Amino acid sequence: MQKVKRKRNIAVTVRMNKTEYADFQNKVEESGLTQQAYIISAVRGATITPSDEIAVLKDISKTFADFEKQVRGLGTNINQMAHVANGQGALPTENSLSVLSDQVSIMRKESEEIWQSIRSSINQQKVTEQ
Repeated sequence: MQKVKRKRNIAVTVRMNKTEYADFQNKVEESGLTQQAYIISAVRGATITPSDEIAVLKDISKTFADFEKQVRGLGTNINQMAHVANGQGALPTENSLSVLSDQVSIMRKESEEIWQSIRSSINQQKVTEQ
């Protein structure tokens, strides 16, 4: 029977005092990574993002996906109106244009809120890196 070789076969021992170890444990816990993954990421120079920030970024990503879906729907509405206008020679009513204008205004407001959330997240990340 042949032994399975480990991908990582070098063990490293590090000595710390109680304060350093407590700080290390807190950083590992915040990151949501294992100790090994945390150390390897730190050695490779990766930015280690705490798990709560990752949750915020996932929420922002979901919001963007919802926003994108709304924009596609709005584009579909406009295309349908243009198709009817070209096919029948009829122009959209003032009411339907007003509804579209309101939808665009809502999406612009949502976009600004998302952008502010992203800015806030980036600023928090910069503070933690210092």
